[in-house]
Amino acid sequence: MTHNRTSPSSSSHPIGGTEELISRLIEQAGGSPHAEFLEGMIHSTLRLIRNQTSRGDIKILNAALRELIYAFRVFAPYRSIRKVTIFGSARLPEDSPEYRQAADFARMISARGWMVITGAGEGIMKAGQDGAGRERSFGVNIRLPFEQEANEVILNDPKLVTFRYFFTRKLVFVKETDAIALFPGGFGTMDEAFETLTLLQTGKSALLPLVCVDRAGDDYWRSWDAYVRTTLLSRGLIAPEDLALYRVTDRLDEAVEEILTFYRNYHSSRYVGNRLVIRLRHAPAAEAIRRLEEEFRDILTAGGLSVSPALPEEAEESALADLPRLTLNFNRRNFGRLRQLIDALNRIEE
Repeated sequence: MTHNRTSPSSSSHPIGGTEELISRLIEQAGGSPHAEFLEGMIHSTLRLIRNQTSRGDIKILNAALRELIYAFRVFAPYRSIRKVTIFGSARLPEDSPEYRQAADFARMISARGWMVITGAGEGIMKAGQDGAGRERSFGVNIRLPFEQEANEVILNDPKLVTFRYFFTRKLVFVKETDAIALFPGGFGTMDEAFETLTLLQTGKSALLPLVCVDRAGDDYWRSWDAYVRTTLLSRGLIAPEDLALYRVTDRLDEAVEEILTFYRNYHSSRYVGNRLVIRLRHAPAAEAIRRLEEEFRDILTAGGLSVSPALPEEAEESALADLPRLTLNFNRRNFGRLRQLIDALNRIEE
């Protein structure tokens, strides 16, 4: 068995004689301010020929790209609206306490202007769309061997997307959301919980609030939390600050407040070079900055915390230009501590 040992970076050189053709093709298709990325995608596709990629592998790439392109188009008009992804079991009936609780949660959060994303099936997924209503719901369905139909709330809605692959579906769940609410579920819910926490812990996803919701008096998520603490944390397999990446509650008002509070002052963030740029609704005063520098010195690689206006590198995001920025040299390792910094910023009064 032979392996292609060429890394993506070392094989990124364009195939000779195609650069001008590709540039003209992009121009004829309408042009794009992101032409360099489109050129790279086309060159990557042409390398499939050079690598003699099998039909099966090409079919996977083609299907994944097509369904992602379609999903991005569906979500694009709603990018300015905050959304929460709801995960939970498809097996819970409509008369179960968990179903009613998920529907009530979706109703409460949608009343605050949010939209809801669920898997479009039955159980907790339908409950989320029941509570939010069709107009404020997205369905991210999966094609299964036993044919999972979309529930009647979201069926035939233009905001329903059906995926062939779990990996593309899960990417959209996390990419398009601003918060995650986990209700009781089976293997799929556990997979979604741990994958999301892994993305948050490693910085592969933007930080967002993740709340685990038990029904009143139940211990589904409390027993899961006990496992995380007594087995993972006690053995040093996660860090103490990683516990800040999620919250467990059996009260819907607390679940909704956990999500809304995360965006009380914090708006969003991005990297510009080596600096993390945190966009805020209001800038901390100088004394608050000094306290935060002292408290979070352990995650700074150099310098301190600086307040600034929008940076030139953010010019493309003109809608966010008026927000003040807090910039720092973050170590890109302790994301639980970064979450704690965001919580501290949210506690600062305007």
